Amino acid sequence: MKQFLIFVKKEWLHIWRDRRTLFILIWMPIVQIILYGFALTNEVKNSNIAIFDQSRDEATLQISDEIAASHYFNLVKNVYSYKDIGATFRKGKIRMAIVFPKNFRYDLLHSNRAQIQLIADASDPNTANTLTNYASSIINDYQQAVNQNADLPYTINTQVRMLYNPELKGAYGFVPGVMALVLMLVCTMMTSIAIVKEKEMGTMEVILVSPLKPFRIIIAKAVPYLFVSLLNIVSILLLSVYVLGVPIVGSIWLLMAESTLFTLTSLSLGILISNSAQTQQTAMFISMMSLFLPTLLFSGFLFPIENMPWPLQVISNVVPSKWYYIIVKNIMIKGLGFESVWQETTILVGMTAALLGMSIYKFKIRLA
Repeated sequence: MKQFLIFVKKEWLHIWRDRRTLFILIWMPIVQIILYGFALTNEVKNSNIAIFDQSRDEATLQISDEIAASHYFNLVKNVYSYKDIGATFRKGKIRMAIVFPKNFRYDLLHSNRAQIQLIADASDPNTANTLTNYASSIINDYQQAVNQNADLPYTINTQVRMLYNPELKGAYGFVPGVMALVLMLVCTMMTSIAIVKEKEMGTMEVILVSPLKPFRIIIAKAVPYLFVSLLNIVSILLLSVYVLGVPIVGSIWLLMAESTLFTLTSLSLGILISNSAQTQQTAMFISMMSLFLPTLLFSGFLFPIENMPWPLQVISNVVPSKWYYIIVKNIMIKGLGFESVWQETTILVGMTAALLGMSIYKFKIRLA
């Protein structure tokens, strides 16, 4: 028993002296519970909406106030035409618009019937369906409240219109996310072992004595993987269109150009990891663990980013797949042009330049 306790003490001292292991054992579960507790939720809240009130009477103002007061919605603007609604949707500022027709209260009181239109962005069908259900529930609560003292029941009909995906096909929502996930993981993992592999095989000396500068060496490493990634992009798009039935509504050339840009961003990140890692196993582990979960959590693919606390929303801005996911949805599903994705494109260009710059800076021209 004494020998057993001595071995237990020895292992405890190993853990206590190894600060990294101690951090993983104690703090990582706490961080994960907090992170996943806020991020891993399918509840939709704080979704941006707009209201087009053509009546502006007592009834419409009361319904608008009740909807705006709900934690499910965030009223960002009042619009004054259907054209404004379309423009706001194209800019990606709202997920749903509520339209009140003219003479809403008059129709409700005199004909005991009125109508409200809900227009939702169905490029994410689950979110669109959830938001229309939330709004319909609030409208039904108002209807029940006004019916309490009414001789004849009042009826408010809710007309739902789903933009971009009227059939609410699930593939419209997950294809852009899968494209971002696959390209990010495959491209990064391919290049993450490119340089560290040369170190392990002992061929790095030959590369270092060549007349090529570090910038050209890094580009030469990335070019073959770029062509392989382009084949992956073409195959993903062909499967999406002809197998999953998701059409490319916008310009296919713009989509290919944006996909190529995102591929370059991912390859640059992989080169940076390869420059920093000492072994291929370490490089693969970093590329898998540091990219898979952030891509799932912070791209907006599975979990709405607006549900998260603002620190996590800030963190999501440094995840390249978030911006590519927005780009693919706007071009492929919504059929929008470059004017709607230029901001996201600029961010990806900046990320690519920064990652390439850091890769060149960390490239060691001496092994020792």
